[in-house]
Amino acid sequence: MTRTTTHTIDVAFGDCDPAGIVFFPNFSRWMDTASLSFFMQCGVPPWRELVKTCGIVGTPLLEINTKFFKAATYGETLTITTHVEEWRAKVIVQVHRITRARADGGEDLICEGREVRAFVNRDAADPDRLRAMPVPEDIRLLCS
Repeated sequence: MTRTTTHTIDVAFGDCDPAGIVFFPNFSRWMDTASLSFFMQCGVPPWRELVKTCGIVGTPLLEINTKFFKAATYGETLTITTHVEEWRAKVIVQVHRITRARADGGEDLICEGREVRAFVNRDAADPDRLRAMPVPEDIRLLCS
């Protein structure tokens, strides 16, 4: 079982296109923010600290798939729930569900995204290159 975290976004006017609908790349940006928030809420130090202590640069994105169900606009608060759907040897699959609360207490699913991310460190022979590394067991335990 993996943990699920939440991250909220207040949609600003500048997040929208001329029709007042959230411009679709903003959802990717918010899911990226929610990914880091997931790890930090699970007790994982920020990447800038881990690079110093154990060489982990972060979890860059390898693949993304996003499905949109409803539109969102400025003035709304969106909630992103995030969990790890699958732990592989060197990568994880994270799922983000972005919802909006309704007046009746329910919620509307705005979009759902799946991201494949690799844990990476710097290549010892060429520090300008990043290399996938095994998922650290301590991070996996914190996030489970």
